[in-house]
Amino acid sequence: MVESKVGTQVRHRLPVRKLFAASVGNALEWFDWTIYATFSIYFATAFFPAGNDLLAQINTFATYALAFFFRPLGGLLLGRFADVRGRKPAMILTITLMAGGSIVIAILPTFQQVGWLAPILLLLARIAQGLSLGGEVSNASAYLGEIAPPKWRGRYSSFFYISTGSAVLLASVLGFVLARTMDKADMSSWGWRIPFLLGGVLGIVGLWLRRSLSETEQFEQNKGRAQRVRRPLLTTLREHPKAVGQLVGISMLSTLCYYTFFSALTPFAVKTRHVNDVDVFLALSIATALFVALQYPFGALSDRIGRKPQLFVWSAATAILIVPLSTLVKPGLANLLIVFCVGLGLYAALSSVAPAIMSELFPTELRGLGIGAWYNLTVAVFGGTAPLVISALSAAGAPIVFFWYVAAGAVIAFLVLLTLPETKGSELR
Repeated sequence: MVESKVGTQVRHRLPVRKLFAASVGNALEWFDWTIYATFSIYFATAFFPAGNDLLAQINTFATYALAFFFRPLGGLLLGRFADVRGRKPAMILTITLMAGGSIVIAILPTFQQVGWLAPILLLLARIAQGLSLGGEVSNASAYLGEIAPPKWRGRYSSFFYISTGSAVLLASVLGFVLARTMDKADMSSWGWRIPFLLGGVLGIVGLWLRRSLSETEQFEQNKGRAQRVRRPLLTTLREHPKAVGQLVGISMLSTLCYYTFFSALTPFAVKTRHVNDVDVFLALSIATALFVALQYPFGALSDRIGRKPQLFVWSAATAILIVPLSTLVKPGLANLLIVFCVGLGLYAALSSVAPAIMSELFPTELRGLGIGAWYNLTVAVFGGTAPLVISALSAAGAPIVFFWYVAAGAVIAFLVLLTLPETKGSELR
């Protein structure tokens, strides 16, 4: 943290290098998870029997969903590791696991070459990434929350999804460029491997940046207390049940929004609504740029007016608009721009302050594990299954049910927010 005095005013300067170093691992994590969902329309038949494209797509998303259920385990193990050993070593471990999984997927043999060994190896690589992502979200959130001055925690928090959005934007732009420059045969044959290889390269860069991070003062002051905690998961339920319920309620809608707009809508639009894939990638890229641009302004706004006003707007507007927006998922770039820009613009109101909110729910000795276990369990149940659910409902001829499902989640989140205390400017416990 750097401060300079101007008269009697103390001007705070953001430690930008540290914030990006802390966030770069998260960028890689979400780049890898996004390209899996986005490019699945090309590689699904590479790892599963050819002949039934829809079944191959569902099997690919089933693998996607199964890997999600290792996220809570990763959040539990790596969150506890961060609470007793430090945020920095935990974040180095997560980025190493994720980059390794990406490289493995890039070089995997196909079903035609090795039969059912191909989807088994794919699942193992995704499990490693699931464990990694389970620890990454909680530990990076804790790190950003702990290094931030209380009155600037919203601003610091915004860098989490600036990195995420930038990574997803890179994935979307890459999808657009590859779809525009390569024919579908080449994309299905080998073109889909390119982004996974790029993920491995980004991992090396991220690992180098993270090695320069210093440990947080919050951790150093509380590591003794963390080491003395017995049965930490049970402790979160016994001593902080309200915080657990609030985290689950908010994260349910957060993850549905994320995976609806960044993952599920792309294959839904292309496979079910027969939208041109180039238009989808272009619309998603433009909306993602808007999403990134809104993060810091929303983070700063929350430091001034509070977290809750933004969250009420996000949940209420999502409940009202998600079903009407789904009717616009049809051919035409203008339609797609409205869907993605409105959806991601609303979601930015939450994502910009999500790490701050999660960090403020638990004390330091339980922060990594508390966020890691309960956030990732919620994501596994509602986020990991989102592409699978929308694909299955589309196959059954009832895709609109999925969007009513998201609307119901928004209503629940709104009710949970009524119980959330305002935490802007508060000291972390």
